[in-house]
Amino acid sequence: MKVILKQDVKGLGKKGQLVSTSDGYARNFLFPKGLAAEANAQAMSELKNKEDAERYRIKTETAAAQKAADEIGGKTIRISAKAGQNGKLFGSVTAKEIAETLKSTFGVNVDKRKINVEEIKQFGTYEFEVKLYTGISAKLYVMVGE
Repeated sequence: MKVILKQDVKGLGKKGQLVSTSDGYARNFLFPKGLAAEANAQAMSELKNKEDAERYRIKTETAAAQKAADEIGGKTIRISAKAGQNGKLFGSVTAKEIAETLKSTFGVNVDKRKINVEEIKQFGTYEFEVKLYTGISAKLYVMVGE
């Protein structure tokens, strides 16, 4: 019997998958516990609509991330910091500060955890990478000065 899983079932499949199982297993275990629904015409069309919507969502998010990567890639942002002698900073420039500067300068929201930057403790120019989406990233530069 073909069923569409409503939840992950260990050893059978993930939520939203169309799987084949024995009639008894489906009728006696999966249906009573609400883990699956019979794969009739209506359920199949709903499954297809959900898959199409998910593909469209991924496509639009990928396009937006690629546009943002093209827009900010290779650019340099400036961050002011206080330093002592020899250009050594009081503290360091963090990914949070870089994310805030990206938002204010380019209008691109980036999670600070998606910014891959080494520790910045002196004045200078440093390269860093921003991961915007799966497989899409942009390399930027941060110039730290007074």
